Amino acid sequence: MRSLVIGAISISLGLGLTSAFAQTAGRMAETPPQLPGAHLVQNVASQAGFETWITNFKQRARREGISETVLNQAFRGVRYNTDVIAKDRRQSEFTKQIWDYLDSAASPTRVSNGQKAMRKYAKTLDAIERRFGVDKYVVTAIWGLESAYGEHRGDVNVIEAMATLAYDGRRGAFFEQQLIAALKILQKGDTHPRNMKGSWAGAMGHTQFIPTSFEAFAVDGDGDGKRDIWSNDPTDALASTAAYLARHGWNKGQPWGVEVRLPSGFDYSSARRDNMRSPSDWAALGVVGVDGRAVPNYGRASILLPAGASGAAFMIFDNFAVLERYNKADAYVIGVGHLSDRLKGGPAIQASWPRGYQPLSFKEKKQMQRILKRKGFLDDKVDGIIGPNTTNAIRAFQKSIGITPDGYPSQTLLKQLR
Repeated sequence: MRSLVIGAISISLGLGLTSAFAQTAGRMAETPPQLPGAHLVQNVASQAGFETWITNFKQRARREGISETVLNQAFRGVRYNTDVIAKDRRQSEFTKQIWDYLDSAASPTRVSNGQKAMRKYAKTLDAIERRFGVDKYVVTAIWGLESAYGEHRGDVNVIEAMATLAYDGRRGAFFEQQLIAALKILQKGDTHPRNMKGSWAGAMGHTQFIPTSFEAFAVDGDGDGKRDIWSNDPTDALASTAAYLARHGWNKGQPWGVEVRLPSGFDYSSARRDNMRSPSDWAALGVVGVDGRAVPNYGRASILLPAGASGAAFMIFDNFAVLERYNKADAYVIGVGHLSDRLKGGPAIQASWPRGYQPLSFKEKKQMQRILKRKGFLDDKVDGIIGPNTTNAIRAFQKSIGITPDGYPSQTLLKQLR
């Protein structure tokens, strides 16, 4: 479902593995019990209000240059979609652990299917790599995670979904922007309203562009004059993904990252995204590849510990940050990178993971942040999202009590904070 923003913003547990805008989604509010039939009355009222909203929205769309023909075609048969609202309300925080996510992201089936897809579209992928300078294995890996190589592209009417979410109002301005962009896509003739299908959150096609990202970055890969990412032929979608990565600074010949081994006594506080060193400098500190040799000089890199001191360690390069522009969740970027390595014939991740670990719930993450804030370690909002500021705050607290400062949120850490 992603994402782009392009891709989705956060991770869900569906087959496609990504979910548009999940990180900005709110928690489901508790609602009081309703009398029998109340939901029917509410739906009728919602539909009536929705139709009024569409009438007013069309006036705004006309001012944006959308023609009457496109508006009539796009909104024909469109209704308030309660399923879309229900899915938006049901979104939950990402609680699946990274090792479970990676098991799925680079499963034997996904690797095998990806290699078959690469053989089938070898000429297309080679041409895209030459044109944009983006690794064809990475492009294929994104395709694999976003839609299982085109098998699950979404079947929701994007105009109806975007209009419903814009009318709903919780993130109305954002979805109205997406709706305008979708109408502009139709007006340019890239596809027809009946073909503009996607996820309930508006992510479209083989590699799940949202409308504004499509408008800004999609390209015509097969030369037919259209940017058709919905077609059974994935050429335009794959070329658009490569174009997106190229526009955001993809470095040809540089990996996303490399699994590494850390020396005994490693300073875990140095594993920060802002601590960039050359691979040779890291090697001087004892950080080497899993083969025991210094990592080749691909450029400056930092060390990432997605499961803290107990799991795998990666030396990540600038291309990691480029992939974050597609989806900023570390798990997603590692998933794309690792799947791309496996598609090339590379090995599974060598390090063990702390399997069986009980993750913090969304409520517990917020509780952890509140305590860190109260103790003076966190100067940021309490939102349940573990970003760099929270990670650094955890490290500072861990240092203050003399334990390994790996910055990893855990049940043990929450007990220590209490």
